[in-house]
Amino acid sequence: MRKPGGRPFPWWAIHGCMLISATLVATSFTVGKAITPFLDPAVLTLVRFVLAALLFAPYVGRRYGMRLPDRGALVRYGLISGALVGFFWLMFLSLKTTNPLNTGAIFTTVPGISGIYSWFLLKERLGRYRIAALLFAMAGALWVIFEGDPERVRQLVLNRGDLLFFCGCLLMALYMPLVKLFHRGEPMAVMTLWILITGCGWLLLFSAAKLPAIAWETVPAIVWYGIAYLAFFTTIVTFFISQWATIHLGPTRVMAYSYLYPPLIVLIEWFLRRDLPTPHTMLGIAIILPAMLIVQKKGKAAHP
Repeated sequence: MRKPGGRPFPWWAIHGCMLISATLVATSFTVGKAITPFLDPAVLTLVRFVLAALLFAPYVGRRYGMRLPDRGALVRYGLISGALVGFFWLMFLSLKTTNPLNTGAIFTTVPGISGIYSWFLLKERLGRYRIAALLFAMAGALWVIFEGDPERVRQLVLNRGDLLFFCGCLLMALYMPLVKLFHRGEPMAVMTLWILITGCGWLLLFSAAKLPAIAWETVPAIVWYGIAYLAFFTTIVTFFISQWATIHLGPTRVMAYSYLYPPLIVLIEWFLRRDLPTPHTMLGIAIILPAMLIVQKKGKAAHP
């Protein structure tokens, strides 16, 4: 964990940034659900990525200069953005036919799947304690989602939207290992920008035919506010933090922060509605936090 000048980054700075990133991502579920009914999922994600790239490009240009990457770099960035775009598109598409409870439960599979990808692609070894901690964190996240009620688990009915979201989770789990695998020492801001730009290219393939038919003047203002929020806070900021942290922590430890999404969503809902979390929910949070500490404990990992 070192700064460009050779001095190590403090551990608290990296994990503090990841906590901020996790909190921002948790807000995206609420915002995404509110604006999804008004635009096609591919178009919504395209506008989000285009706006994020336009906002971020001036910063990268001033600091590092704007130059077209070579063909190999574009392929690397395109593969990373393909996994990311696929997740966002399937997430918005799935939210038309499923609900946040189901998606929250399914998303708990992502860190474990990411660990499997990391083992194959990066030779990352987790060790028994961290694997057990991942399972405990997953159990705690599910406990929060279902509020400790076995009846709610029995009533869970999976549908087509849930299958779409699980396919998206398979792609999301691949995102962080690909960042680690394909990083070649370039500034993380440059990598982030070109992932956004190549992501726009992928999204045009999904949505180009739909763009002329959209009555843009009828899109409610809340959608534009939501897209602006998602573009800056839950795209630029979270992409930059998560990619930077992946280089220092490894994909599995970064993805493990997604177990904090359910308790963070609970806190966000409490803030918005002033609804106190139930004792069952607090118990789930109490399971997640120590498990997360074990997952984040520095361990030996083999890298290619």
